[in-house]
Amino acid sequence: MMKSIAKWFDERTGYRDFVHDALYERIPGGSRWRYVWGSTLVFTFSVQVITGIFLWMAYSPSSQTAWESVYFIQHEMQGGWLLRGLHHFTAHAMVVLLAIHLMQVIIDGAYNAPREVNFWLGLILMQIVLGLSLTGYLLPWDQKGYWATQVATKITTVIPAVGPSLQRLIVGGPTYGHHTLTRFFAMHAGVLPMLLVMFLVLHVYVFRRHGITVKDPDRKPEESFWPDQVLKDAVACLGVLVVVLLLVFRHAPADVGEISQLSDQGRLGDVLGAELGAPADPSETYGAARPEWYFLFLFQLLKYFPGESEVYGAIVLPGLVFLVMALMPFWGHWKLGHMFNVGYIFCLLAGAGLLTFLAVQEDRADPDHAIAVDEAEIKSQRIMELVRGPDGISTNARTLLQNDPKTHGPEMFARNCSACHRYDGHDGMGEIVTLPAAASDLGQFGSREWIRGVITNPAGPKHFGPTVNGSFNGEPVGTRFTEGEMADWAKENIPNMQQQEIDGVVEFLLAQSGRVDLAPPDPALVEIGKKFYAEGSENASACSECHAMTVGDETLGEPGGGYPDLSGYASEDWLRSFLRDPGSENHYGDRNAMPPFAERLSQKDLEIILRWLRNDWHEPDRNFDEGPATE
Repeated sequence: MMKSIAKWFDERTGYRDFVHDALYERIPGGSRWRYVWGSTLVFTFSVQVITGIFLWMAYSPSSQTAWESVYFIQHEMQGGWLLRGLHHFTAHAMVVLLAIHLMQVIIDGAYNAPREVNFWLGLILMQIVLGLSLTGYLLPWDQKGYWATQVATKITTVIPAVGPSLQRLIVGGPTYGHHTLTRFFAMHAGVLPMLLVMFLVLHVYVFRRHGITVKDPDRKPEESFWPDQVLKDAVACLGVLVVVLLLVFRHAPADVGEISQLSDQGRLGDVLGAELGAPADPSETYGAARPEWYFLFLFQLLKYFPGESEVYGAIVLPGLVFLVMALMPFWGHWKLGHMFNVGYIFCLLAGAGLLTFLAVQEDRADPDHAIAVDEAEIKSQRIMELVRGPDGISTNARTLLQNDPKTHGPEMFARNCSACHRYDGHDGMGEIVTLPAAASDLGQFGSREWIRGVITNPAGPKHFGPTVNGSFNGEPVGTRFTEGEMADWAKENIPNMQQQEIDGVVEFLLAQSGRVDLAPPDPALVEIGKKFYAEGSENASACSECHAMTVGDETLGEPGGGYPDLSGYASEDWLRSFLRDPGSENHYGDRNAMPPFAERLSQKDLEIILRWLRNDWHEPDRNFDEGPATE
């Protein structure tokens, strides 16, 4: 039955002759391992096509959805991390195999007549493969790919006369954005694969026409492509696949139980497969921007051609290098010319390797680059926490990260507050400021420790003490606060207060903030603190003598007098009101020394700062930072 069907099909297509010619091509000198590299390139391209089609089914090529769809593939789609990892690392393998194949062709002299055209077709295929690598790098739409693509494509601007217009054409406009992504996707998934298939068919056709280049045909008896060479090709392809899989699984935990746990939690994509950084954000700078490793040599080369001379490093020199390669067949048939070609390709690859090494070494020695890489890693981990949080991706991932207090709160504080305040001794970003602080240190603001310090030692270095170096209405503050009424109250009353009363006031004020990151206030201590706040004790005066507070329907103390009203102290509403206008009658009034931020900050930035000061952000498995411990 099967023979009848095969005969019927062969009569109409002649496939048997085609298969016979393909499989039983004669190989003078027998099969050899050095002939496997072309087959491994076809294999890796086939893997790219198959995995790419499945990735395409889940990918959404839009600046608003690209990162989100890649996140879905990597972390939520069944086996998506494996699919993406195979596609990603096979692309890397393709570049390496391309270099090895090029070396083998030149060493064997497989560019000589009548194989010149096939050699040139191979050089064209090399350019297409590099184009696929460049365009594919942008598609995840993460910070690394976005900024690396800018570094790579801005090289075109140095081309005289047409450079800026060419770059605009590639980018799809004056800025990198949605049209850049869609153009790169069209090139990566449509135009370049079509061109590669077309030139690959021509390459294989011309190769079959002239056969394998054999330098020593009498080495051993002639063999056929099947099964001798096919077996070697299959083993080589299997070896490539093993290497790719090792790269996919390179960060896999050694403990099988941990792998099982990650699988149950749907988090295998966190440690397996290809990397996915934070979503692309054009509004931020990205100090870790570098092209992919196979373009690092060109990135390093351009450093030696500053200013207007950059055109020589970006266009002229690479163009000459490629031109020499294209002309190799014209002198390669001479022994001296062939020796030059072999030496040239070795020097070229060694030079590219050296430049790549220098680029890596310079980055390792650059502390700014190290900081940028660490910040990028922190944001990559943070976005994963946010998208798995209770709100998920409510709008898009970039907006989710932009509105995250934990991510941008330190930046907002350093930019707007650190001129006067400190945060645990630094500017919020970890940078130690040498100038003396002019206002209180806001590290752990509103916590038990912070409140206790305000009550017991307001003139200490964490609170009003630093203001001795500050100014008020253009005049030095001097001892206005350090020897002011709050400092005097503490000196007179704290020694006369019972420890339970101090703890009670701390818990009572903490209860006003509604903080969810701290252990809940002790109800018994809150009642003790409320009583002392309103009435004081036999030997200590009440807080309400200066500070009014409304608790529910009850008002403690008289509002006004230039002393802050502590209703909802350190809560989101209280802090928002204070930051907008600290000189209002509910805060410091005429005694205020702090500039209002109502007009200096956008509503978004204001919300980020106040939420950051309150530790009000999503934190997986958050534990209470402190309990109502007493001193």
